[in-house]
Amino acid sequence: MKYEIITEGNPILRKKSDTIKNPMDSDVQEFIPDLVKMMLEEDGIGIAAPQVGKSIQMIIVNQKDGPLVLINPKVKSKSMRTEIAEEGCLSVPGIFGLVKRSKKAKVEALDKNGKSVTIKAEGLFARVLLHEIDHLNGILFIDKVIKKTRDTELENNVL
Repeated sequence: MKYEIITEGNPILRKKSDTIKNPMDSDVQEFIPDLVKMMLEEDGIGIAAPQVGKSIQMIIVNQKDGPLVLINPKVKSKSMRTEIAEEGCLSVPGIFGLVKRSKKAKVEALDKNGKSVTIKAEGLFARVLLHEIDHLNGILFIDKVIKKTRDTELENNVL
């Protein structure tokens, strides 16, 4: 099936996503390559199912050794130490801003085969995981922006 990135204003992006009851269900398994393809086509470093209009708890994070598929991911712990860095989002095109996030995060999830995994992430990897998991809870990065750094829509509309 062909999916498109949905953008801010679509109510799916503000809804808590449904837990995936059976990760091995054919609908779920057939959706995984579609979501990976969307992320790669859009040059994203991560993507969440709600960003293509599917309100289920699945995220993909692009890594050096290939896409990491996480089903029903839950943040189990985050470091008290934080870092402020620029973020953008496929669902909020043209806007970038500084967001404060934990430097480290521990996430539990199921992999694409339904096996339990625990991921200890830090730096950019932790930031991407936290950003994508926010999508599953109806939160967009613009809700957490300390300061906008770029707004290409505004820049393009200036005479």
